[in-house]
Amino acid sequence: MIQKPPLSLTPQKQGLPLKLEPAPAWMAIIGLFGLTTLAAFAGAGTILRILFPAASLVVAIFLYFRAPILYNGFNWWIWFLTPLLRRIADYNSSYDPLSLMLTAPYFVTLVTLVTFHKNLPKARQQGNIPFVLAAVAVIYSFLIGLVSNSPVTVARALLDWLPPVLFGLHLAINWRNYPEISQNTQRVFVWGTLVTGCYGIYQYMVAPLWDRFWLENVGLVSFGLPEPQGIRVWSTMNGPAPFASVMLAGLLLLFSDKEQLRVPAAIAGYLAFLLSLVAGRWGAWFIGLLVLMSSLKSHLQMRLIITIIVMTLCVLPLTTIEPFSDVINTRLETLTNVQDDSSFSARTGTYQSSLGIALSQIPGKGLGGTWVVASGGNAERVALDSGVLDAFFTLGWFGALPYLGSMILLLFSQFQGSETSSDVFAGAARAITLSLFATLILAPFMTGLSGLVLWGFLGMGLAANKYHRYQRFIQREATVNRLNERGIFFQKRASNSLE
Repeated sequence: MIQKPPLSLTPQKQGLPLKLEPAPAWMAIIGLFGLTTLAAFAGAGTILRILFPAASLVVAIFLYFRAPILYNGFNWWIWFLTPLLRRIADYNSSYDPLSLMLTAPYFVTLVTLVTFHKNLPKARQQGNIPFVLAAVAVIYSFLIGLVSNSPVTVARALLDWLPPVLFGLHLAINWRNYPEISQNTQRVFVWGTLVTGCYGIYQYMVAPLWDRFWLENVGLVSFGLPEPQGIRVWSTMNGPAPFASVMLAGLLLLFSDKEQLRVPAAIAGYLAFLLSLVAGRWGAWFIGLLVLMSSLKSHLQMRLIITIIVMTLCVLPLTTIEPFSDVINTRLETLTNVQDDSSFSARTGTYQSSLGIALSQIPGKGLGGTWVVASGGNAERVALDSGVLDAFFTLGWFGALPYLGSMILLLFSQFQGSETSSDVFAGAARAITLSLFATLILAPFMTGLSGLVLWGFLGMGLAANKYHRYQRFIQREATVNRLNERGIFFQKRASNSLE
């Protein structure tokens, strides 16, 4: 049952401009990023490792209580930009193997624990039980991990698993502010696609010194070579896969945007998306596009087709010229010949060696034990490059069933009712979540930044459903009131005529 919100919380109609207030909130955001950037270039990396996460948490708490819409945007941007700030800070001081600056986004998102605490007793009444079940599954795995694994790795894994679920719940609970939050999210991802897409192209062409320095220290061969036109683009983020997840969401949201900025954002975004060479996200984007087109009304479908044609004419020529065409075409060729696709072969080997072990985990290995697969008494360290394997191995059957079941319930809820068929943003949210879930077998999308995208848009989809149902309820109630008023009027006229 949907409860009527108080008048002070009644959302504005979609399309009205957002107020960029209060000014102190904007000063806090600009001050944090501005001063951090200056300190990173000035060589104050050692200080920033503690100061930046602490300052980010303070700003997040301030925004959460004083400017909740801005908190939403700040949360996304802190995830987008922190890895780049960390690389610049490390390059100008010294490499930090603990990556302390990267804890800032997690702390910012964990502020939504306040939302979880306040609304936990009302979760069933509000229709948010799936988020609670997922959070309980993660907490269960956390307790199992404390028994079996190192406390440090358990705590680190908790930061990957829990914040995305909490953020999704936070967005679903704030459905009354859906128009403002959806508009804020739309702007964040349009600008984010433009900014990170442009930096991604710059990264590929130039290979900035701080990106080279980081890649040489982490030693990840799969991220490419530390040289111009040798990097698999990860832009401002911490890897090609998280970057591709953000690009997937941003590029799908561009179809729901009406501003002129979407054209340059699309050009930069699609080119950087292709240069990330994450073929699984390419397939997910195509699935999302089909879902988006099929879930909208006919006149919106026609507008979407025109937008696709325009974007294709802008982007396609760039992918056919050097130095972009060779690397993109080479990756596309491996998709048509799976025998030569090293990532496909590696993934197949992972399934062959780990599927039975993962599905045999009744209680699960717990958080922190994801990468250790024991077979025949010997410990083997492998990367479970699959969301399904990751869920069952870490959470076990006791945790994976409610966790994955919660995702499925939330996905189904986004397709219930026809109220959101005229809401292009809600359609894009459905497309994003379903496309990521459909490719869950190929990669773990539930944790970190990728998890934030998945669970965040699950929350936005549920918020859209609740908001539009409420609007329909209000309209129906107003119609009944008008009919009642007319009935009373005619009753009075009839009574007067009889007198």
